[in-house]
Amino acid sequence: MTQEIIDAVKEAKEQAKPRNFTQSIDVIINIKDLDVRKPENRFSEEVALPHGRGKPVKIGVIADGELALGAKNAGVDVVISKEDLQEFGKDIKAAKKVVNSVDSFIAQADMMPLVGRFLGRILGPRNKMPKPVPASAKIEPLLERQQATIKVGVKQQPSIQILVGTQDMDDEKLAENIEAVLAVLDRNLEKGRNQIKSMYIKATMGSVVRVI
Repeated sequence: MTQEIIDAVKEAKEQAKPRNFTQSIDVIINIKDLDVRKPENRFSEEVALPHGRGKPVKIGVIADGELALGAKNAGVDVVISKEDLQEFGKDIKAAKKVVNSVDSFIAQADMMPLVGRFLGRILGPRNKMPKPVPASAKIEPLLERQQATIKVGVKQQPSIQILVGTQDMDDEKLAENIEAVLAVLDRNLEKGRNQIKSMYIKATMGSVVRVI
């Protein structure tokens, strides 16, 4: 399928209206024979795109002690402490503002119960629940991996729309990123990618281009 994907990526780029910003490239996948009303048919998996997202990702770190200090030293814009979490529990507006300003979160594992208690109702619907890590973890490799990581999953609808890169990335690299998404389907669907009903590629300001 790779050549078909490359051709569709190329066409999607050509159809994108010129803009003064770098447009994202999304893949849209509709899945057949999947009853999402059954919990066992829903899934969510993190995958590191082999060529990254193509643009910087704003990461928030929820931690105390050495992990928080390491995050600050690494230049992370948003570092949330236990005290901050408790304050967010009292100020929903401030909590939403912080969550909306960040693309993804990493959290110290022993703080996850507090994250769920004070931010869970905001993070959950936005698909931004943090990746838990040990308090002793080294922050730099975590941040590097998180820059390339996306969440692929099916919840309320048997479909996926997800960013796989940007228009200034090579067609072949975008195709390899899309293959990484398809590998998630192979692992989680009974018939793997054979359950794809239709698949499209789309740039931010462009038309959808059908792959299958």
